[in-house]
Amino acid sequence: MNALPETGIGAAVRRREDFRFLTGRGNYTDDINRPGQLHAWIVRSPHAHARIDGIDTSAAKAAPGVVAVYTGADMAAAGVGSLPCGWLIHSRDGTPMVEPPHIPLSPERVRHVGDQVAVVIAETRQQARDAAELIDIRYTELPAVVSMPEAIRAGSTQVWDQAPNNTCYDWEFGDRAAVEKAFASAHHVARLDLVNNRLVPNAMEPRAAIGDFDRGTGEYTLYTTSQNPHVIRLLMGAYVLQIPESKLRVVAPDVGGGFGSKIYHYAEEAIVTWAAGKLGRPVKWTADRSESFMSDAHGRDHVTRVELALDKDGRFLALREHTLANMGAYLSTFASCIPTILHATLLAGVYTTPAIYAEVRAVFTNTVPVDAYRGAGRPEATYLLERIVDAAADDLGIDPAEIRRRNFIPVDAFPYQTPVALQYDSGNYFATLDAALKEIDYAGFEARRAEAARRGKYRGIGIATYIEACGIAPSQVVGALGGRAGLYESAEVRVHPTGSVTVFTGTHSHGQGHETTFAQLVSDLLQVPMESVEIVHGDTNKVAFGMGTYGSRSLAVGGMAIMKAVEKVVNKGKKIAAHLLEASEADIEYKDGKFQVAGTDKAKSFGEVALTAYVPHNYPMETLEPGLDETAFYDPKNFTFPSGAHVCELEVDPDTGVTTILRFVAVDDFGRIINPMIVEGQVHGGLAQGIGQALLEGCVYDEKSGQILTGSYMDYCMPRADDLPSFDVSTHNVAAVDNALGVKGCGEAGAIGAPAAVMNAIVDALSPLGVRHVEMPATPQRLWRTIQEKRAAKAA
Repeated sequence: MNALPETGIGAAVRRREDFRFLTGRGNYTDDINRPGQLHAWIVRSPHAHARIDGIDTSAAKAAPGVVAVYTGADMAAAGVGSLPCGWLIHSRDGTPMVEPPHIPLSPERVRHVGDQVAVVIAETRQQARDAAELIDIRYTELPAVVSMPEAIRAGSTQVWDQAPNNTCYDWEFGDRAAVEKAFASAHHVARLDLVNNRLVPNAMEPRAAIGDFDRGTGEYTLYTTSQNPHVIRLLMGAYVLQIPESKLRVVAPDVGGGFGSKIYHYAEEAIVTWAAGKLGRPVKWTADRSESFMSDAHGRDHVTRVELALDKDGRFLALREHTLANMGAYLSTFASCIPTILHATLLAGVYTTPAIYAEVRAVFTNTVPVDAYRGAGRPEATYLLERIVDAAADDLGIDPAEIRRRNFIPVDAFPYQTPVALQYDSGNYFATLDAALKEIDYAGFEARRAEAARRGKYRGIGIATYIEACGIAPSQVVGALGGRAGLYESAEVRVHPTGSVTVFTGTHSHGQGHETTFAQLVSDLLQVPMESVEIVHGDTNKVAFGMGTYGSRSLAVGGMAIMKAVEKVVNKGKKIAAHLLEASEADIEYKDGKFQVAGTDKAKSFGEVALTAYVPHNYPMETLEPGLDETAFYDPKNFTFPSGAHVCELEVDPDTGVTTILRFVAVDDFGRIINPMIVEGQVHGGLAQGIGQALLEGCVYDEKSGQILTGSYMDYCMPRADDLPSFDVSTHNVAAVDNALGVKGCGEAGAIGAPAAVMNAIVDALSPLGVRHVEMPATPQRLWRTIQEKRAAKAA
């Protein structure tokens, strides 16, 4: 029984970090100012594709306050390396993917609008910005290609000479022969062509970086807006700047959101670190919002054909997809695995589809690089799967909920081996769907549709039943699939002499509430007050090593590492207590914050044992080292598999094309929940982003010039409060089997289920007009045109 019911596991504790955020006491990278600090301004290409014929920096160097101007030639002369990609994918013929060089400052050719060309470093940011205008760069503009179908066309513009037809890799996954056999004998085949629209991450805090160098010690420090500082240290130190890890510290302080976009190693981090070493002074760079639009890695951007084979009863026989996945102009840190390993392995969804085959062709274009964005491959898989399931239901005249139930993995089938590598450990997809349908009154929907029709509105309801794989594990499997680093996690639990506890975790919090959740976890495990537990993260000099935060891994992987370290602390505490109580170690049990001799009232408190560990007057020095400080690493044996059912009910106004979401119900299975308040907040945020993708957001490039047409909030439409309903969020949890905590992860679920639920509802609303598919984003203009075209066709 939990002796700390108000703060332990399962308690809805308010986030302890929110006080400093809400009162302006957060410490973000841009809040940090180092003594003698200089400021950098990055000169970026105005062209999508051009050859650099020459750069004249003389006027900029003579400008007031300017200390230095560097170009790609300077970095090349210094031996600066290329930004690496962390995942090696092989094409179907066994050849490795094309990984072109990505030099922090482009030396000869620019390949997207916003590509880095030079950096001006001055005493103030404004001086650096003004001087940047004085640099004379002579370009020869080259044809640009931003459309993937155009990029792979024979004779099209080449982004990279070493990537024929702009192909990074041509990858396949699954049993092609079994799929073709199933399709040949199918009663019905449903088909859809769809686009998963490109998104700009738009974290609240723009990226920033400060490079610092200590001439006395030869040590570098990088302060940066990162989700994984240890990975940045590894990539930048080993591959780009050749700095030994012992001489490179990376600090990621408070980070104002990331959604995946702050996982990667960016050019600006290397530029300011290298420049600080050259100048012997700190160098700071902070993006403005316009820079963020054309330099932060974008998300999604798939063009897909998906087909589903069914028997006469509506049971799935096979699924196949062919996808073009946009890589942009360069390979970002994890770009290559997003449309492959993190996508195709989820194509079974929550269904018993026996045969699946995926073809994915990764394509270079003259656009900003594309990488993980909240969900990272799983939203793309869920979207195509849930849209084709609805299309099949419509083709066969089967209710969308019923066709899902017919194909769900049975509750008694776990562990369930899918045909696409993953083995699901637990779940109950019937329960989450039933709960969601009951909450939204699915049975009464047709009456509501008829009432809306009398008012001249189109009303629809849409379902999405999703699953995701979280944790990205285990390391051996990741390595076999092309990952270039293990994805374990570390934790250190340090008990101080007074019994207070400091936890050092290799994960990173940028909005998830780790300082609260992890403190709850340790408080519960050690039965000590939550106020006695401090969480430390984001500093490679304080935390030995870690793989950061992404893929909803923090609790399932980082939390398990903490649990293992706590277990080591308790085991050592038992040894100390056994000595103090003159008892056998086997007789010592730990509960309610006490080490007690079983069956007696003889006990020592946690604080007494902690003090003894550091002030060893009565201590078994000959068999036990002093101190109470333990480290653990955890490499999960499997992914975790959150799942759920999302149902959206909405109306479309045919006169304006405006969509109004009336209700959105989400019933999720997140396994064991540490803090339900934080979980609900995470789901709300994910739903807002998923609805934003479905209705509003979309990054658009001009197909001729390669200019980004949605480069500000004037053109890129973000969801606002009045675009969203009050969400009905609940859980129906089945504990994970493959980790001792029973946790699964929750941070990306909303963004995974929401787009398909919304788009299925829109198609359902417009089905009386004969609409079978609408692309995202379903903007008022797009829907109005669709309605007018269908009405005109019917009238003709």
